[in-house]
Amino acid sequence: MAAAKKGRRAPASQGHPGRTLILVLIAMAALVGGMFYSGTLTPRLGIDLAGGTSFTLAAQNQPGKPNAINETNMNTAAGIMERRVNGLGVTESEVQTQGSNHIIVNIPKGTDAKQARQQVGTTAQLGFRPVLTTGPGAKAPEPSPSPSKSGKGGEKATGGKGSSQQSGSPTPTASATTQGRAVTDALKKPSATPSASASDKPSVPPTPPVPGGADVPPALQKQFAALDCSTKTSLAKANEQAAAAKPSDPVVACKDDGTQKYVLGPVGVEGTDVKDAKAVFDSQQGQGWIVQMDFTSDGGKKFADVTGKLAAKTQPQNQFAIVLDGAVVSDPRVSERLNGGNATISGGFTQQSAEDLGNMLSYGALPLSFKIDDETTVTAALGGEQLQAGLIAGAIGLALVVIYLVAYYRGLALVALASLGVSAVLTYTIMTLLGPAIGFALNLPAVCGAIVAIGITADSFIVYFERIRDEIREGRTLRPAVERGWPRARRTILVSDFVSFLAAAVLFIVTVGKVQGFAFTLGLTTLLDVVVVFLFTKPLMTLLARRKFFHDGHSWSGLDPQRLGARPPLRRRRTAPTQTKEA
Repeated sequence: MAAAKKGRRAPASQGHPGRTLILVLIAMAALVGGMFYSGTLTPRLGIDLAGGTSFTLAAQNQPGKPNAINETNMNTAAGIMERRVNGLGVTESEVQTQGSNHIIVNIPKGTDAKQARQQVGTTAQLGFRPVLTTGPGAKAPEPSPSPSKSGKGGEKATGGKGSSQQSGSPTPTASATTQGRAVTDALKKPSATPSASASDKPSVPPTPPVPGGADVPPALQKQFAALDCSTKTSLAKANEQAAAAKPSDPVVACKDDGTQKYVLGPVGVEGTDVKDAKAVFDSQQGQGWIVQMDFTSDGGKKFADVTGKLAAKTQPQNQFAIVLDGAVVSDPRVSERLNGGNATISGGFTQQSAEDLGNMLSYGALPLSFKIDDETTVTAALGGEQLQAGLIAGAIGLALVVIYLVAYYRGLALVALASLGVSAVLTYTIMTLLGPAIGFALNLPAVCGAIVAIGITADSFIVYFERIRDEIREGRTLRPAVERGWPRARRTILVSDFVSFLAAAVLFIVTVGKVQGFAFTLGLTTLLDVVVVFLFTKPLMTLLARRKFFHDGHSWSGLDPQRLGARPPLRRRRTAPTQTKEA
């Protein structure tokens, strides 16, 4: 009998609502503290609310492709640029074609314009070329194209965890480390130094992946001697010429920081053989920020063949150059054949440079080359009056919700208003912190999404309150009503929020631009609604049910049994057991 009574009391279990409320308050304090710590106290605004920078890019035909400028390639290029500058779709950058050969890129205020300019204009043509010879980046006083033995040799390519690992110096800065492990004994055996004089073989062998003799033709000898990588102008010109060369031809090229220059053989592995690339922080081996690349199945085989041939040579011909848009970003040396279909570029990367390189390689090469015709600062597309009108509309909607709650639910309106306040604080702080974290920018459609969320959150409170009132109408007191009404209200709230979140997710996936901002905000606020109702509204209602004002059903509590038309409590009649009389 005692067990049965205990089982009937189970639904009224109160738990520890105070602890849950304290955890919510700690989370709110941490988010607000994070805002002040980062120095970001307001959300980033989109270009329609704050203005920004506009680029006009003109398409140019590539060598050997006179008819490359067409509608298909322009739309493809615009899509790649949009993914580069818009990332997750929440930075509110805009990319659109204009006419037959122009693309307009608008980025909101607060975005790094220089970085965006590099991202939208870089074609990301990647190639892996064997190094024939190398030397200092400054122009040589007289031709001396023989392979240099003065290379630092610190850059290396090694295998790791079943994958190919290239450890080099690929950063676009000059601070990359040059220290590495020593060359293996197998690579130290004496070998004849290839001669590069004009009296030797005057031509390069047919275009194998790795030239066997590493001989440099006279024309490249002169170009190598005359090549100057020490100034920005000469470096840009050299990169442009190297990028225009055919993959099957040897070229002269510069290091991206201008400190080295190279004679490079034909491309052994093309950038299209790279399936994916991403920036990762390596804390295990202490390499800092690295870029991990995954090759396709064919690309992995090509890479293994190239490294296998390079491993049999001596420095610098055991090095291969990773060439991005004509500039050498890394020149690791190889001591063994590298299998596995993936590779790691490392050596002095910063987080930003690693993310930029991985971003460009991940989103692929542009089908066209572009030059920036114009760069202007644009004002907000929507004036202060439009923004003010939107905020006024939101305030009016919120005021109507508050009036309804107070008039209909009376004291329960305090619970709803407190929950709305917690939801507002969480939404504002998270949106503010997402600005520097993922580039989130708040535009007018996103503001509309936040306003719609007010109705979604208020609907969750109403569902719960009505369940509690239904239990009171059945003749139960407040504390059991709070606990018995919660399971049914919980199911309804979860189903409703799941439908809203599903709609937001579909919108985010199938749309672009401003609609993505609306969908992101709607999905975020829907998730926060679940958090607030479960971790704040329910525990707060449990605590208030113990207060006399609510427990006794005060006329202004919103839970007065008489106003709700409650029925008298149901009582079971006890009947004496019937005794059978014997005849």
